[in-house]
Amino acid sequence: MAKTAAPKQREMPVNPPSAPSKDLHVFPNPAPERDYVIQFQVPEFTCHCPLTGQPDFAHFTIDMVCDKLCIELKSLKMYFWSYRNEGAFHEKVTNTILDDIVKATNPRFVRITAKWFVRGGIYTNVVAEHRKKGWKPQPAVELPKVAP
Repeated sequence: MAKTAAPKQREMPVNPPSAPSKDLHVFPNPAPERDYVIQFQVPEFTCHCPLTGQPDFAHFTIDMVCDKLCIELKSLKMYFWSYRNEGAFHEKVTNTILDDIVKATNPRFVRITAKWFVRGGIYTNVVAEHRKKGWKPQPAVELPKVAP
């Protein structure tokens, strides 16, 4: 009876491509001459309550006006994933994420809105923001409303 060859398995890379990490990677802003908003939606954030160990879930919205650097999306995903097994108060984790984004990118403006799912019958929303010293947003442009 002939022997069949064992299926060839791919070797694991030295650095798995999908591992949680606190490293935020950046790339040069392709349009640093203008203010424009980049919005990230992170609807499946998870960490643990530091007191009870129960899971906490949140929907994060990050609105930012970059200066010279932008955040690379895969690293942002792995960064958020890195909180999955950590205990953190809502206010602390929201502000830590803001601090880490500011440290990595030095943006003109960033606002993080964390909408925490109900815990103990209470919803918690945490909003934290950073403005670069001296940066002023352009005035909003009001366009006429057009009837459909």
